[in-house]
Amino acid sequence: MSPFLARLAAIWIAACLLFTGQALTAPQRADAADPGYLMTHFVGEGETGQQLYFSHSTDGLRWKDLNGGGMTLRSTVGTRGVRDPALVRSPGGDKYWIIATDLCIGCGQSWDDAINRGSRNLVVWESTDLVNWSAPRLLNVAGAIPDGRNAWAPEAIWNPATNDYVLYWATNVPLDGKTKHRIYYARTSDFRSITTPQIYIDRPGTQELIDTQIVEMPAGVGSHRYVRASGDGQITLEGSNSILGTWTRLGDLSGIGLTGSQVEGPMWMKFRDRNEWALYLDQYASGRGYMPVTTTNPSASGTYRLPASGGYDMGGNKKRHGSILTLTAAEESRVLARWADTPAKRLQSFNFQDRYVRHANLDVRIDQNITGPDAQFRPRPGLAGSGTVSFESVNFPGYFLRHSNYDFQLVRNDGTAQFAADATFRQVAGLADATWSSFQSYNHPDRYIRHYAYQLRLDPITTATARGDATFRATN
Repeated sequence: MSPFLARLAAIWIAACLLFTGQALTAPQRADAADPGYLMTHFVGEGETGQQLYFSHSTDGLRWKDLNGGGMTLRSTVGTRGVRDPALVRSPGGDKYWIIATDLCIGCGQSWDDAINRGSRNLVVWESTDLVNWSAPRLLNVAGAIPDGRNAWAPEAIWNPATNDYVLYWATNVPLDGKTKHRIYYARTSDFRSITTPQIYIDRPGTQELIDTQIVEMPAGVGSHRYVRASGDGQITLEGSNSILGTWTRLGDLSGIGLTGSQVEGPMWMKFRDRNEWALYLDQYASGRGYMPVTTTNPSASGTYRLPASGGYDMGGNKKRHGSILTLTAAEESRVLARWADTPAKRLQSFNFQDRYVRHANLDVRIDQNITGPDAQFRPRPGLAGSGTVSFESVNFPGYFLRHSNYDFQLVRNDGTAQFAADATFRQVAGLADATWSSFQSYNHPDRYIRHYAYQLRLDPITTATARGDATFRATN
């Protein structure tokens, strides 16, 4: 071959190799633009910390608080607090549930109460789209367990062998001379009724077990179809080929310096673009919330690695025991739109400028010098029409200012067209001062939001006094 042809052949081969390399790496670059992940969790103690919060990540390691860092769902049943939420998607992707511990420490309930005289219920929400959720309801799971004293840290996984969900949780119960938390399970198809609870995991002696979560493995990875991580003095790893079958101990995370005395609340997440998993662990002993350890084979305890410095970012809120859902593009679009970072505002009265709109026992009025969450609302795009506004409560998410019989209350959105119309307003120039605002009813355009005897009403505005009553300013 002549030197020219040899050089030409070399250039052609190099170009082919370059093209091949680009073809091999292109799917990874495309995956980077794929939808991300949704985490549901709680953030701490007290009646606001023990509620539901959502966070989003594009890469599974760097998280952004949704809804401006505010709660996304609030329990109004049972103890009126929730911890340890699990987010469950149906196999068809057409239904979702959140199940959580009915527990509110410091809200009139102590740890001793919760351990020995706690709620036997779980709190359940349902949705068909991840953004419109039912009112919370209670599901009694431990009432059928003789002397069952609580129900904590629920999880659920679809079981193809039985065509329903295995729902599992921890209950403190005296049995065989030992009073401790064991993991129980029941089967359910709808999270409304369950089979008789059975013991699922019971460690020897007095060893308690509260937190456990199962992840399903893809074919060809590891030694088992399912792997579970449990907090039982260690973070113990077990494997099985059947959710309700025999489980084999695979090891623990003591080799990387993590035990159950330091971390709890194991939470699995598979990276969508590669065979790698994060096992998030709640650093409860140091009060620092979640951190990820990663592995390419959850079945092999020696493959787990601590995160590199700066390798993850949990966002502004502390994130505690929850679960992660890998989103589809449609799910992500809906979630990010619904819980956009809309700043909270107060509505200040024009003619009583030391007073602000607030709710009290779900009634709505103007009160003096109110700065707390009862007087904070997120102005959302109007529920009934474009170019309008609806006002969602900060501390009762999903509840909006709504008129009924021309009186105002804070009411949970029931998804009906009537609710949307009653909770929607047009923001116009202030009737008493054009630099302020007035809010015209969407479905009664001859009426405006106004206060009368400090109560919020929907009235026709015909006098100078009424114009002042119907004028407000959105302020921080």
